[in-house]
Amino acid sequence: MANTSTRTLRLLSLLQTHKYWPGVELAERLDVSARTLRRDVDRLRALGYPVDARRGVDGGYQLAVGAALPPLMVDDEEAVALVIGLQAATGMTAADVAESSVRALAKLVQVMPLRLRRRVEALRAMTLAGSWPGQPSPAVDTTVLTTIALACRDTERLRFTYTAADSRRTERHVEPHRLVSLGRRWYFVAYDLVRHDWRSFRVDRITDLAGDGTHFRPRDLPASDAAEFVRSGLDNLPKPYLIEVLVDAPADTIRERIGRWSTIQELDPTHCQVSMTADSLDWPTMALGMINADFRILEPPELVRQVRNWGERFRHA
Repeated sequence: MANTSTRTLRLLSLLQTHKYWPGVELAERLDVSARTLRRDVDRLRALGYPVDARRGVDGGYQLAVGAALPPLMVDDEEAVALVIGLQAATGMTAADVAESSVRALAKLVQVMPLRLRRRVEALRAMTLAGSWPGQPSPAVDTTVLTTIALACRDTERLRFTYTAADSRRTERHVEPHRLVSLGRRWYFVAYDLVRHDWRSFRVDRITDLAGDGTHFRPRDLPASDAAEFVRSGLDNLPKPYLIEVLVDAPADTIRERIGRWSTIQELDPTHCQVSMTADSLDWPTMALGMINADFRILEPPELVRQVRNWGERFRHA
């Protein structure tokens, strides 16, 4: 059996991971008797943690909502996730939120175990936050983020495989500069040693990442900062299509069919307007075929031509 202090911390951690714990299962997890468990729960209550108890054969325990936020116990990956979220909040325009986020980051790093502090400090110091209207992106592996952040801070060259938008895979050897959080996506700005030029990479498209142990002298970035460099590169990409369609059907009916991928605005009980953004016109064309109702395309003209071409092909099929 662990000593009392260690066991109490373990109990707190378990209570924070589940909404409700049966008493028998909780005692087994802690390898204690039901009587000892009750004493440990009372000890948490004395420390200010509101723990509710349910009596009876199926009795158990759960943390309740208290008057003040008690200290939280998080694991390694949760700590990294907290830093990512707080880092994003420091770029908010609301000054009170940004300042509170900075203070929270400082507290988190200060009490962080030594094995985590290096990862956390690198991620916090080597990331720039920016603002950009965009769509949600695929999830990014926190291990990739922290590896890049450490390489940026320590000026260590990296090798990785990069998958472009057209699915073409290339091997890259770079001198890392900064991570940029922009439009709900993470970008990695680095000097490409093969192409001899600065590049920005979508972090969710990076695999097989590893440092090569070689350090370098940092180069001057051809922009005011890394966020501006990423924005300038995105400005040169083809703009997504903005689709606007009038549909002869109730808004609730259309929401059931394609509401997950579009915005539906009710115009009257039998008509609605569908809006969506897409990099290709293929998906909007298929979506319009799924609504099973008459429609009129407002924007863009390219979608009108595509729908007509598809209609001809289907008619001849």
